[in-house]
Amino acid sequence: MRNRILLFSLLICVSASSASAQRANTIPVMDNLVEATGPEARRSAFEGRMSNFESSPLANVPATNIGPAIMSGRVVDIDAHVADPSHFMVAYASGGLWVTWNNGQSFDPVFDHNGTMTIGDIAVDWETGTVWVGTGENNSSRSSYAGDGVYRSTDWGATWTHMGLTDTQRTGRIVLHPDNPDIVWVAAAGALYSPSEDRGVYMSTDAGASWQKTLFVDERTGAIDLVMDPTNPDILYAAMWERERRAWNFSESGPGSGIYKSIDGGRTWSRSDMNGFPRGEGVGRIGLAVHPTQPAIMYAALDNQFRKDDNDEKEEGNGLT
Repeated sequence: MRNRILLFSLLICVSASSASAQRANTIPVMDNLVEATGPEARRSAFEGRMSNFESSPLANVPATNIGPAIMSGRVVDIDAHVADPSHFMVAYASGGLWVTWNNGQSFDPVFDHNGTMTIGDIAVDWETGTVWVGTGENNSSRSSYAGDGVYRSTDWGATWTHMGLTDTQRTGRIVLHPDNPDIVWVAAAGALYSPSEDRGVYMSTDAGASWQKTLFVDERTGAIDLVMDPTNPDILYAAMWERERRAWNFSESGPGSGIYKSIDGGRTWSRSDMNGFPRGEGVGRIGLAVHPTQPAIMYAALDNQFRKDDNDEKEEGNGLT
């Protein structure tokens, strides 16, 4: 009996020592994994791939997709020319950006050669041909992939420049100042599976050369929507969404969710305590719209995660409910 106890104690010591060693070895492995798969590493890998492509003997040999299936995934945004609605752009969750000049009779892809094909939102200045693309789908499915920041084109998508915000991963909305092309606001939803400080509302006053984060709630709450008063560009509203996904679970609401208002062009924000609008653990994703001619009227669509009261009377009946 004594020998069995000694053997059992030895096994416990060996097991504990092995577990400690495994944890110690895991920490640098995880650090290396984050470093190898982070946004800057992905940007560097993309640039290396493009360099290899340019020096490839097949660089000038075109390839044609012959099926069996051709798809771009979900449509995440459509932006149309108000004066000429036959000219519009369509952004896809995992299929890049497409443009039509003939009312949709034909489309041309204009975002195929950048660091990512997943898009969250686009914004177009139809007077100048300037197109902004915020990458990273802002829906929170397991198949919603991260992007690598914001891009800008000044020639209808013929050429593109990466404008930063690499760590934001997912774009909720891009808003352009109606009178000053240098002022841009970006609502960043942020990482899906992990906490992150790279989420919130960002503002640029130099056309994306630099960015300032002007609204941040916490590491789990990102900016999912952003709208402007059509009569006053100094008044903006931001919808913040607290959410966190795991492989086995999706927490899609929380007290961090809510509506924020700015009256100084997005430089400072305050939480808007609107009478009747829910607050608390059950507040999920919020979509916003301001009435185009009566800006005092704003609409908010809420994904309400509050559970019904268990004490509510339930109707008795047969069959499924």
